Order: sequence, then C-alpha cells, then structure tokens
Amino acid sequence: MKKRTIIIGGAVIVGIVTWYLLRPELLFIDRVVSETLPAEAGRAAESRSVAVATGNFHSVAHESKGLATIYEYSTSARVLRLTEFETSNGPALYVYLIAKKDAADSAAVRDADFIDLGPLKGNKGDQNYELPANIDLAKYQAVSIWCRRFSVNFATAPLNRITENGAPHLLMGP
Repeated sequence: MKKRTIIIGGAVIVGIVTWYLLRPELLFIDRVVSETLPAEAGRAAESRSVAVATGNFHSVAHESKGLATIYEYSTSARVLRLTEFETSNGPALYVYLIAKKDAADSAAVRDADFIDLGPLKGNKGDQNYELPANIDLAKYQAVSIWCRRFSVNFATAPLNRITENGAPHLLMGP
C-alpha cells in the first residue's frame, strides 16, 4: 500500500510539473489586445508619428501573420507596433528585435544579438512596445516572436526602412 501511494504521489507531481512547463491550455485560449498608437508624450492625441520601418510577419515554428511597424515621434521616442497580428498562443512568448535581416529558423535568433522588448501582450490584435532610445535600426533589422521556454522562433518580420516618399527599402547594415 505504501509503495502504491508513493507511485501515485510521484505521478501527480510529474503531471503538475509537466502541465506547468507545457501549459497546454494556452494553445486553446487567445489573448486579444486592442491598443491604439500612443500619442506623443506631452502632446494631444492628434500628435503625429512617422513610420520609419515596416515588415510583414512570416511563420517560422507557428502559423503567424500581421504587420510590424516602427514609429518615431518628434521627441525621437520610438514605438514598435504590431497590427492585425496573429500567432499561436504559448508559454513565455517575448518580442525581440534581432540583429539579422531575417530569421527563418530558431537558430538564427539564438545566434543573433537581440533586444528584449518584453512579453508578448497577446497572441492576437494590435499592440505597442516602446523601444529604447539608442537602438540602431541599421543593426536590429527584424522582429521575432520568441518562446523562451522552448527556445523557438514563432515568427519573424524583416523590417524595411520607409523612405521620405513612403516607399520601403531594405535597412542597411551587417
């Protein structure tokens, strides 16, 4: 009887740890975000921002879609905005700016320098992420949705600079 109790107790503990690590319920629960582009600090809601880089997400490990755009304000503050964004939900998803032109697999993100912009706010919808002031957009040329728990690149959006006439062109850099 004592041996059976230990086996059942061990199985329960293994089950709880496995559930915690995998969080399978997240595969079925969408987190929808609906943020508007923030107004420039200290200005009215009609303040203007300029899109300086943009790119479409492509799927890597999970089907994903949407647009990533970097906006700059007259104060030089920058915001990364994801619009019409959709991906699978998962545990420990983060938004990274990566020092690559693109990342078609997880190894490309692991091997690149990156800037962690924080946890993904939702797996669906429009959302904003403030960028540190000193980011060199010639170096950090793509956005990755990264799963820290499993070291997996869910999706990548290569960024193209937007010229004064509104046409995108590839960012220059390494």
